[in-house]
Amino acid sequence: MTKLDAKIPEGSLAEKWTKYRSSVSLVNPANKRNLEVVIVGSGLAGASAAASLAELGYKVKVFCFQDSPRRAHSIAAQGGINAAKNYQNDGDSTFRLFYDTIKGGDYRAREANVHRLAEVSGNIIDQCVAQGVPFAREYGGLLSNRSFGGTQVQRTFYAAGQTGQQLLLGAYSALQRQVGMGNVELFTRHEMLDVVVVDGKARGIIARDLVSGELERHFGHAVLLCTGGYGNVFYLSTNAMGSNVTAAWKAHKKGAFFANPCYTQIHPTCIPVSGDHQSKLTLMSESLRNDGRIWVPKKKDDTRKANEIPEDERDYYLERRYPAFGNLVPRDIASRAAKERCDAGYGVGTSKMAVYLDFAAAIIRYGKAEANKRNIHHASDEEIQLMGKEVVKEKYGNLFDMYKQITGEDPYELPMRIYPAVHYTMGGLWVDYNLMTTVPGLYALGEANFSDHGANRLGASALMQGLADGYFVIPYTIGAYLASEIRTPAMSTDSEVFVNAEKAVKDQIEKLMNIRGTKSVDYFHKKLGLIMWNKCGMARNEAGLKMAIAEIQELRKEFWSDVRIPGEANNLNPELEKAGRVADFLELGELMCKDALERQESCGGHFREEYQTEDGEALRDDDKFAYVAAWEFQGESKFELHKEELKFENIKIAQRSYK
Repeated sequence: MTKLDAKIPEGSLAEKWTKYRSSVSLVNPANKRNLEVVIVGSGLAGASAAASLAELGYKVKVFCFQDSPRRAHSIAAQGGINAAKNYQNDGDSTFRLFYDTIKGGDYRAREANVHRLAEVSGNIIDQCVAQGVPFAREYGGLLSNRSFGGTQVQRTFYAAGQTGQQLLLGAYSALQRQVGMGNVELFTRHEMLDVVVVDGKARGIIARDLVSGELERHFGHAVLLCTGGYGNVFYLSTNAMGSNVTAAWKAHKKGAFFANPCYTQIHPTCIPVSGDHQSKLTLMSESLRNDGRIWVPKKKDDTRKANEIPEDERDYYLERRYPAFGNLVPRDIASRAAKERCDAGYGVGTSKMAVYLDFAAAIIRYGKAEANKRNIHHASDEEIQLMGKEVVKEKYGNLFDMYKQITGEDPYELPMRIYPAVHYTMGGLWVDYNLMTTVPGLYALGEANFSDHGANRLGASALMQGLADGYFVIPYTIGAYLASEIRTPAMSTDSEVFVNAEKAVKDQIEKLMNIRGTKSVDYFHKKLGLIMWNKCGMARNEAGLKMAIAEIQELRKEFWSDVRIPGEANNLNPELEKAGRVADFLELGELMCKDALERQESCGGHFREEYQTEDGEALRDDDKFAYVAAWEFQGESKFELHKEELKFENIKIAQRSYK
């Protein structure tokens, strides 16, 4: 049985990373030119890793299924990126960011990794500013910060409501510079369909050219998976429709343990579902909770319009229940609170499955401040409203425009209607301190690994982790492995192991194409999504999870006997792409339910209804479940659980409270 070794360095928490960097094995420049690295995914983690490793001298190949790295899903991140700069002089520090992240993750993250993340966070901002990322600035020119959930300091750097896009453009520029210099070979419209493992080590991938349909073999001394999360297992999510688990799942089947798959983050501020026609959901950035107030009517089934309900008949339930943090409680808490209010009959809108996010008070506050700035005395209500809306537009304008385009309602005049939706996945491939999986030479970065976020990610920390892994962690840690690979020559992709790996992928594709059933791929994906959302979504229980496992097994059998994939395999075929991804989701969904069933506690985004406090909060069991659950694939519907014990030596583990 494989023993989990996190390879955490010795020494005090604050010195681990510094000592590690000073003592880790290095590869000299001449040898780097002979070492090849395959990177799958071109989002923030992939692009930053590729640019950094190519700059160091490694030969890098980058693969993405989009037509350009600029279309990676990182572009959709809106609200900001955390860093412990303490620009506001409000008490922030590396340790406070570390503490907030551990606590926000409900004490289910590895201390050493999280502290390293906090340490390098400031470097990320410096790097991105140097690249020209247009962060918002204060009047005097200093970088601006705003608040995000789960913290009491302002540490989130942002670029209006399109922070992910601007950060990705910075990383993309660095990547394209290396492409132009010939250090990076870029393969767009390519999807990785298997990892090639030789003598127990990752030695390359099998990829499909999505335009021609041809299968290709690519060698690498190391393989980095930077392929994002698996939220689309629920069908409806805030993820791009192409986001999938295939690369990580193929690696799982080749020996990489999958960790904490049941840890799914539900984002509290999404535009509600409007009908069965939808294929994805739209996120309204958490940054809106920085200024917006969340409420529902105090009266059940209130049919009045929002602006017809007087102030004393509104229940600002987050401010009422969590006075210390108010609207800025962590995402899991805000999401469950919204669900509880709607389930109790206080929901709004036609579906009654929504709550209000109201900017009226913020508009007035900003308007009065702006009037003072402009030395306008005795400003009228209309002038204050106008000036306040100008400030809000500058901070959140693109988000407000997006909401209006989708719903037809003007959020400057009426409160937004929001409801929780699947957003981020804290689970992923298990990695050690070096970001290496249980397969030597195979690494996972960003959301593709089981992350530094424990059971719940704090807002604005995803961009931080992706860039930390790519810019400041993997350039050091990969050397510890590649230093011992300098005598390994590049392997011919005509070797038997590569040929056999390609044949296995080809056989799988032919098997899918030859089913010739009667139901579309989306039919199965939607059914899986409903099972997952209803029985392994915001709330889970033993009976529902057992039922979900049985239902998924039956759905998988039906898929492999009755799915219909039109077109040809050796050509452009989006339905074939989707079929392969849904096939993997059908297997992952079962593991998610098994993991949720095994974890008999509530923590972060994993809420078992049997384990909650009297006032409905998550109830952990630290004696039995303070571990990372790492699952080993052992065949269809067979997984073995391995446990990495979590030790808290620098933080006192306690019941979370945001009251």
